[in-house]
Amino acid sequence: MTEPLMVLSEVNKHFDGQQILQNISLQLKQGEITTLIGPNGAGKSTLVRIILGLLAPDSGSVRPAANLRIGYMPQKLHIDPTLPISTCRFLQLANTSHQACHGALESVGIGHLASTPIQNLSGGEMQRALLARAILRKPNLLVLDEPVQGVDVNGQNALYKMIGDLSKELNCAVLMVSHDLHIVMSATDQVVCLNHHICCHGRPEQVTQDPEYLSIFGQTAIYAHDHDHHHGMHGEIVEANGAHGSGEGCDHD
Repeated sequence: MTEPLMVLSEVNKHFDGQQILQNISLQLKQGEITTLIGPNGAGKSTLVRIILGLLAPDSGSVRPAANLRIGYMPQKLHIDPTLPISTCRFLQLANTSHQACHGALESVGIGHLASTPIQNLSGGEMQRALLARAILRKPNLLVLDEPVQGVDVNGQNALYKMIGDLSKELNCAVLMVSHDLHIVMSATDQVVCLNHHICCHGRPEQVTQDPEYLSIFGQTAIYAHDHDHHHGMHGEIVEANGAHGSGEGCDHD
């Protein structure tokens, strides 16, 4: 069995006497997409900073794999509109070659925008450029903070599909932070619901039925999406029959 790329055990963090994270235990595994959800102020950003190594926990342990390579996509990035910089040159600021930058842009579907000023990109194009920057060094862990920020619904679906494809192509773990429960649930392997502590975690259809999840987000947060197959008890696809999801999650066995 492949060892996890990162293991957090009983992680705690306080700021100004207030406990932000309480006894957080989490594993990030290669080839698996994990989505971190929770209300505003739940500690999601603090947890991401600890995973990125930018912040140390007060107690508990963070154990990265020896071969860990992280690619990070921030939620927002402010670029001075007067700065004369092309999309490709923006990627090259990560100290990689022109060829590598073009390859990354092609991977996310915007190779034709390499010479376009970064300020002229649309919201969806900018998110793809940030994703291209995150995959430049072929990471085995992608950390994506609100990756569909400012993108319309059709663009969100396309970006989530692309993230799934890149996860397979790079054979990497993905940690996504998201508040978009309706769409992201159909684009993830496991969900971790955080409200200073881990309220619940598991497959999307399990989490959306959990009482703690429902107490935070309510019945309106339960998602629905079309599916052309059933899952077995461990999540494996066991049948293709054109079934559709119900209002209580997709039609899983």
